[in-house]
Amino acid sequence: MAASGVSIHSLKGGLYPAVIATWCISLPVRPGCSSAGRPPPSRLPPSSGCPQRRHGNANMGVEIETISPGDGRTFPKKGQRVVVHYVGTLEDGKVFDSSRSRGKPFKFRIGHQEVIRGWEEGVAQMSVGQRARLTCSPDFAYGAKGHPGIIPPNATLIFDVELISLEA
Repeated sequence: MAASGVSIHSLKGGLYPAVIATWCISLPVRPGCSSAGRPPPSRLPPSSGCPQRRHGNANMGVEIETISPGDGRTFPKKGQRVVVHYVGTLEDGKVFDSSRSRGKPFKFRIGHQEVIRGWEEGVAQMSVGQRARLTCSPDFAYGAKGHPGIIPPNATLIFDVELISLEA
């Protein structure tokens, strides 16, 4: 627990060379664009998992800062559908996507690689009702390729995420 009362957790993940090679050779492009014509970050293809250069003091992985606590008892399980609201920003504060501005929460299944790794690992640690700031380093976001026109290469992404509910 930080002095400011903000809880901070950090994940660091290992990479498997065979998986890295597979992802680096051929990245799938998944359909699903918002009404504005921009795919929400949660629907863009997962990062390549390729090792990235670190810029400044950026940690590798996802950092979770609790904005407001949840119930502390109900956590998502692998395969379970989560319902979240989020606002995604670049480090400079520029908003690139928001379920809140669309007025419709976003749903995805934990452990099904439907979202970036930072979300997979970050949201899995949140309890229902919790609101947190997930800071995802490039290797847990969109890596060296980014997503042209939306996410620059090697971008650290910041998400304000609220875990609204869980579905079967």
